[in-house]
Amino acid sequence: MSKIYITGHRNPDMDSLCSAYAYADLKNQIDKKNEYIPVRIGSLTKSIQKFFSSIGAEAPKYKNHIYPTVKDVILKPDEKIDINMPLTSLSKYYNEDNPSSYPIYDGDEFISLLTIDDIALWFMQNIEKSKKIDSVPFIKDILKKREDKFDATDLFEDGKQVMTKSKLRGYPVYEDNKYIGYVTRRCFLDAPKHNVILVDHNEASQSIKGLETANIVEIIDHHRLGALKTILPIYMDIEPLGSTCTIVYQQYLKNNLKPSETVAKVLLAGLISDTVILKSPTTTKTDVDTANELTKLANVSLNEFAEKMFSSMGGLTEDVANEKIESDFKIYAENGISVGIGQCEVVTLKDLPNYKNAYLKTLDEVRLKNSLDWAMLMITDVIKETSVLLTTDFKLNKNIQYRKIENNIYDMPGVLSRKKQLLPDVLSLINQ
Repeated sequence: MSKIYITGHRNPDMDSLCSAYAYADLKNQIDKKNEYIPVRIGSLTKSIQKFFSSIGAEAPKYKNHIYPTVKDVILKPDEKIDINMPLTSLSKYYNEDNPSSYPIYDGDEFISLLTIDDIALWFMQNIEKSKKIDSVPFIKDILKKREDKFDATDLFEDGKQVMTKSKLRGYPVYEDNKYIGYVTRRCFLDAPKHNVILVDHNEASQSIKGLETANIVEIIDHHRLGALKTILPIYMDIEPLGSTCTIVYQQYLKNNLKPSETVAKVLLAGLISDTVILKSPTTTKTDVDTANELTKLANVSLNEFAEKMFSSMGGLTEDVANEKIESDFKIYAENGISVGIGQCEVVTLKDLPNYKNAYLKTLDEVRLKNSLDWAMLMITDVIKETSVLLTTDFKLNKNIQYRKIENNIYDMPGVLSRKKQLLPDVLSLINQ
């Protein structure tokens, strides 16, 4: 059974996390030959953590990268070779697989690797001394304990470099300070590739680190197409809908399945978050119909569910500024200019004066951290259906069409969508 990771974009928002969670649930039902694992490649906000906990679901676990690791190529022999066995006991293992190294145990405790070189050296030394072998040694008589080892998380390429330069034929591999297997030079002949499904994005710059080393097997998304290339044809479902969760729900229907009550709540949360309770201009009839169907499956009232979810987010005063800005921060490159745009949803903007200066300062720190020319944060009041825009200093600020409230802060009445309302304006400014 192969593992297939399902991941949303960096700095994941609710739609990204929820679509990964639900699509993994669906795929595990329709494909029993593989294991589908939802993962995230960014931190969770407290409000999202609270939401998943409130419905009894576990948010996708964090995965830093998709690069192959030493753990992906380890060897795990079925039988244990005990240190107290005579050397001749190794003959059957050698005749079967011709291994260059043998893991040696004392009972259930791993001791060290015994290599063909160790065995050859012992025989050569004894033949040199007496011109014959008088007796067969026990493994413990020739075993050498070595400190050299790999950690399971060491990258495949790093391990390959070590093995290429090393005189040793094998290295034990440890995970959490516990022996889990070993590797030899043969293990590094070909790099393995992880399988991955992308949801809520289709651009490599927004995806998991090491994507270039992986097999992309599917893409489920509702954004513009990027320049992502694949080696083989893949399944893609990219539709101009308000939420990736809407597309995932349609996938359930195509497979004649319905999500459980918990999964329905997850899908509904992602849908109403990305469409701002179906008020965003990105919202389609399909989104509305899907939301209505999901409320029935989840046994909730749409407005009550949405109000409870957004209210749990609280205001921005209590949150750590950089965590909140980066929780849903997307980077775009256009005409030689790189710009990052974050978005936060709140239930009121009355407390903006309490945190605006701290957020403007942190926004510039995020810009510098990501080597950007320009950074913005769109703060959306989901109740009054309006937003304010915070920006860093940039030459194009003077051309922003929204009403300036004060330096680097702009009023955006009726603007709810970063993708469909703010981003086109930003790209237009850059291309003027």
